[in-house]
Amino acid sequence: MTQPKAVLLDIEGTTSSIAFVADVLFPYAAKHLADYVAAHPEAVAPILVEVPGDDKVATLHAWIAEDRKATPLKTLQGLIWEQGYADGTLQGHVYPDTPEALHRWYTAGVAIYIYSSGSIAAQKLIFGHSIAGDLTPLLSGYFDTTTGPKRNAESYAKISVAIDLNPEKILFVSDVQAEVDAARAAGLGALLIDRDGGPADIHSLAEIRL
Repeated sequence: MTQPKAVLLDIEGTTSSIAFVADVLFPYAAKHLADYVAAHPEAVAPILVEVPGDDKVATLHAWIAEDRKATPLKTLQGLIWEQGYADGTLQGHVYPDTPEALHRWYTAGVAIYIYSSGSIAAQKLIFGHSIAGDLTPLLSGYFDTTTGPKRNAESYAKISVAIDLNPEKILFVSDVQAEVDAARAAGLGALLIDRDGGPADIHSLAEIRL
């Protein structure tokens, strides 16, 4: 592979713990949902219009329980998380090697981008309020599923155009084989990471020396 000019990173299982989202963020949003809706009627009104049923909060709780990828829920969760990050209750999890790698690549002149199924707003919160401090100055941009599905090669082609680099100049890192395969199909360099030590290309971002 040619020397990358940009690194494109997945979040869950790559830069950050999957458990952080499942065990911290989702329960936090569920716990504070009703109170937030009651306290911010004007802000949530346009969001609730898109939620069916007479008891909107009950519908939203049901969506949380089934991990529904519904835009109104994602938007509302983002607002609740923003409040939690702002008051210091929440801090975005990153593995110890993540800030080290970001600083190292940034210093080397490599552009760093994020591509996650979580919204861009949620991505900025995780890195802006991380346990290692504000990491957003090290990041050049963010992509979410509005660009396209992460298992679709066309999504990676769109990202290549968006950041104005030939695909072979971009290195994508993810813990999902299907996403790595899609990136490779689009011409990107790609590495599978498994932080539990299973079969993979790497087990830590510290292994990527650019």
